[in-house]
Amino acid sequence: MRGNLDFTPLLRSSIGFENLNRLFDLATRATEGDTSFPPYNIEKLGEDSYRITMAVAGFDSAELDITVQENTLVVTGKAAEDKSAAGRQFLHRGIAKRAFERRFQLADVIKVVGASCENGLLNIDLVREVPEHKKPRKVEIGSKPAQPVIEGERAAA
Repeated sequence: MRGNLDFTPLLRSSIGFENLNRLFDLATRATEGDTSFPPYNIEKLGEDSYRITMAVAGFDSAELDITVQENTLVVTGKAAEDKSAAGRQFLHRGIAKRAFERRFQLADVIKVVGASCENGLLNIDLVREVPEHKKPRKVEIGSKPAQPVIEGERAAA
């Protein structure tokens, strides 16, 4: 059994957990060299907005599928049969157009709001929507603590 646990795949596909990501990253300092396909970036665009950018060269938007189920974002690519390549002879084929599935774990408050495919890059936009009951609220300090009402005592009074 290996002594070091590698949390890098988990951390690279989580959105909305920046502090946790940084702590794990500092604690583990896993080796670089992730060979997963396709490559992607996760950007923080603003206080509550994010973008995942995936390099999907050669894929048409009809060959890509984005699904959100519970807290998991799944991006899949399935290349359609290329009939124009039937008579072509490639000396080198470096543009990988192989099927893929990429999963991202999302925090409860992260919502996918849109996607676009342009110049070989798939952009998926996300926002953080914190419900009112989870937002911080100010609690007023009174001069006298409120007395709890007990059902039996109310009836006797």
